[in-house]
Amino acid sequence: MQEPIELYYWPTPNGWKISIALEEMSLPYTVKLVNIGKGEQFEPDFLKIAPNNRMPAIVDPDGPDGKPISVFESGAILQYLARKTGKFYGNSERERVEIDEWLMWQMGGLGPMAGQTHHFLTYAPLMDPPQVLPYAQDRYRAETGRLYGVLNRRLEGRDFICGDYSIADMAIWSWACLWERQEQDITKFPNMKLWLDRCKARPALFKGRDVAADMRQAPTSKEAQKILFKTKAD
Repeated sequence: MQEPIELYYWPTPNGWKISIALEEMSLPYTVKLVNIGKGEQFEPDFLKIAPNNRMPAIVDPDGPDGKPISVFESGAILQYLARKTGKFYGNSERERVEIDEWLMWQMGGLGPMAGQTHHFLTYAPLMDPPQVLPYAQDRYRAETGRLYGVLNRRLEGRDFICGDYSIADMAIWSWACLWERQEQDITKFPNMKLWLDRCKARPALFKGRDVAADMRQAPTSKEAQKILFKTKAD
């Protein structure tokens, strides 16, 4: 009986990547909630496995050579789980390189840019005092749209980003599914829309996306904003 993987998690796009992957790969896991609005990501025990004080992270009791291993950074976790199971990571080195390209595109491009879009469009205006910064809103909204243009072109004639469904789809979908919050016009990206729906129809993706969904909420308290956005609190 395989011991469950410990998933250190909060319901954010980066967290969803891993809960989706664990469901897709049929790996047993237990959820260890890390309430980022309360600063639990800074607790010493968590920092031992995630030194960048960011979730998600995992502890796999059945790591390489049968020894436990902890892994932080969502992209690295996806690669680790894909290698561990031999699933969703292509069938050749050429295919794996292609998947890695698009995984890194998400990690270095879509994730950071869409994250800033969320911040300046959704979270900053809720701060006290409200921070409504049109330049930042326009900049990140436009860059997110540019990236979706890249994705839309990539998906021309493809069901999934790298041929077969892969960890690249899991990573990118977790951010792209929030296009409405990013104030994007989905009609400009018809291939992306079809792909979003195609992915969402997968039962494991839907189940992974739903983990601790009731805990997801905007950080409206001054204390939560101080923790997440490094602002001053009274």
